[in-house]
Amino acid sequence: MTVALVLGASLALIAIVLGAFGAHALKDKFPEPRYAAIWETAVQYHMYHALGLIIVGILGYDTLLGVSTILQWASYLMVAGIVFFSGSLYILAVTGVKKLGAITPIGGLLFIAAWACIIVAII
Repeated sequence: MTVALVLGASLALIAIVLGAFGAHALKDKFPEPRYAAIWETAVQYHMYHALGLIIVGILGYDTLLGVSTILQWASYLMVAGIVFFSGSLYILAVTGVKKLGAITPIGGLLFIAAWACIIVAII
C-alpha cells in the first residue's frame, strides 16, 4: 500500500498546484466567470480523493486488515475517479466544451465505488 501513500501525496501536491494555478494564472482566462467555480470543484474533489488514497494506504498497513485486494481496488477507483471527475471538470473549465460534463458522472460513480470498497474492507 506504499503506492497508495505515494500516489495520494503526489496527487495532493498536484491538487494544490492546480488550485493555485486556477486562482492566479487562470483567474481572468476562464471562458465565463462560472467556470472558475467548476475549476474549484475539480480541485476540491481532487484533494478529497488524494487524501482518500492516503487513508487507503494507511489502512493497508493495519495489521488487522492486512493488504487486501479490495483496498487495492479502492485506490485504483480513486485514481480513475480523479482522472474522470476532476480531469473532465478541469478541461471543461478551460475550454468551455460542455459535452465533457457527460464524463464527470462516471468519475463520481468511481468515487462512490472506491468508498464502498473501503467500507467493505473495514467491515
